[in-house]
Amino acid sequence: MMSLTETLDWDGTGIAWGSAGSGPPIVLVHGTPFSSHVWHRVAPELAREHTLYFYDLPGYGQSEKREGQDVSLGIQNKALAAMLAFWNVDRPNIIAHDFGGATALRAHLIDGCDYERLLLIDPVAVRPWGSPFVQHARRHEFAFAGVPDYIQVAILKAYIAGAAARSLSDDELQPYIAPWTGSDGQPAFYRQIAQMDQRFTDEVEPHYREFRCPVALLWGEEDRWISPQSGEKLAAMLPDCSLRLVPGSGHLMQEDAPEAIVAAALRFFAS
Repeated sequence: MMSLTETLDWDGTGIAWGSAGSGPPIVLVHGTPFSSHVWHRVAPELAREHTLYFYDLPGYGQSEKREGQDVSLGIQNKALAAMLAFWNVDRPNIIAHDFGGATALRAHLIDGCDYERLLLIDPVAVRPWGSPFVQHARRHEFAFAGVPDYIQVAILKAYIAGAAARSLSDDELQPYIAPWTGSDGQPAFYRQIAQMDQRFTDEVEPHYREFRCPVALLWGEEDRWISPQSGEKLAAMLPDCSLRLVPGSGHLMQEDAPEAIVAAALRFFAS
């Protein structure tokens, strides 16, 4: 697991965060249903030359989870803006995945957060998004939130394993599953699904041409969650954006091809 030893009290919510390395700053923003653990194979290499800042989104991972909590994309950009201000990092490089991509896009366009460069990995950014499972679980949040533990674990294993192109062992899946089990974690998993709403990407999609920094896109050729065609569409909408498809990778590129992320980040951020 990534070491999140600090907590920021933001707007009444505890956000777990950590840092590593030294050098120019890179901020890592994870997606759903993941946590900062998703960077565990990427961070050690990047930390050799950079100071890394990472955190668990409100309602995710080791950050606070509670009944009635707003964990939608409508607040995640505000949380990212608060973390950047708290860390006092000026125009950092950002690496963002999945929902973290939408979060970084929204923080830039809505909250005025400026980045040096933005590397997006299979981001949620253009409609349509949301798997058939997500759509079904959204409609039946409370029924799913009450399933027995063993069924919850089976659902999580099947769901998260589907994000990777290669087979993930039980040991590899465990850190992704653990935050979503138990009396706090299980309802939190369905809470974040119930609050997935395309209106939050619709809100910023018309403004992608107003982006103020270079963007690079990495997309898994075998992404079964969000089609690479969405990457081609997004690349055409951003004013200074390159797209690279990564062979042998699904949506969870951090597990399928972490070396592709490291190489792309070091090359892009050094440009």
